[in-house]
Amino acid sequence: MSTPYSFVSDDYAQLHTVLDWVRYCTSELNQADVYFGHGTDNAWDEAMAIVLFSCALAPDMAQHTDNLILQARLVQREKEQVVNLLTERINTLEPLPYLTHQAWFAGFPFYVDHRVLIPRSPFAELIHDEFTPWLSQPPQLIMDLCTGGGCIAIALAHQFPHAQVDALDISEDALEVASLNIDEHGLTERVYPVQSDVFSGVMGQTYDLIVSNPPYVDAEDMSDLPQEFLHEPSLALAAGHDGLDIVQTILEQAPQHLSPEGWLFVEVGNSSVHMEQRFPGLNVQWIEFELGGQGVFAVARQTLVDYWQQQ
Repeated sequence: MSTPYSFVSDDYAQLHTVLDWVRYCTSELNQADVYFGHGTDNAWDEAMAIVLFSCALAPDMAQHTDNLILQARLVQREKEQVVNLLTERINTLEPLPYLTHQAWFAGFPFYVDHRVLIPRSPFAELIHDEFTPWLSQPPQLIMDLCTGGGCIAIALAHQFPHAQVDALDISEDALEVASLNIDEHGLTERVYPVQSDVFSGVMGQTYDLIVSNPPYVDAEDMSDLPQEFLHEPSLALAAGHDGLDIVQTILEQAPQHLSPEGWLFVEVGNSSVHMEQRFPGLNVQWIEFELGGQGVFAVARQTLVDYWQQQ
């Protein structure tokens, strides 16, 4: 077993500004066996997140002040917070949002803990663009299927202020976190957490838009996940040999829950490579993202109806 990471106390005297601490944390993270993929994808951004959180600053603060904030000096308690977070991040290999209990999605902060996945979906771009060009008008009834901590559902409610959003999940633990976030965002009258095994909790209800980020990690990828991902609930990750077990159920049952002009958007990540084999001839539209991300498709209700009638 490797020696646990320990901050070199003598370094305190040489570290003063936000920039000093970000540079230092970046170097320490680069030398450690950590994986980035829960809100950041490199050591510099992770270090920036650690330092800004410790100073009670939003993660985009440096960009909004022409980088002047980088020259601000940390007080002692802020330095201690940085050291504690850095040390715990390296020694436990826990994703940073679990240590801070804060994750950002679509420009909004959310509470997260081990009961839910940490949000990292490219759906944020689709929500910002209001699902153009697929939706011809703003949806009135929206479903966020497999909502986890409710981040997508809440972002949808912010973007579509006249819509009702049902946030479905099989996990009661996850729905407890979603409820906390719904309340924190003041959306208890428009976003409703629903305990549901796929669509079982909303029988007879139809929606203009269904968005789903379901479990989709295939067996091979599950066996190769970095340590950071093993801190997340496996129920929210694993989905059979090809990662499409739950997607199969979603595609089969979605026509019953979509309005005539309704659309379904599903994230399947790397399991997109298995879609054609599992659903030969299904004409889904794969989405290209300007801000990064892949493995999300859109499909109209009528396309699904026609497909299943031919099977």
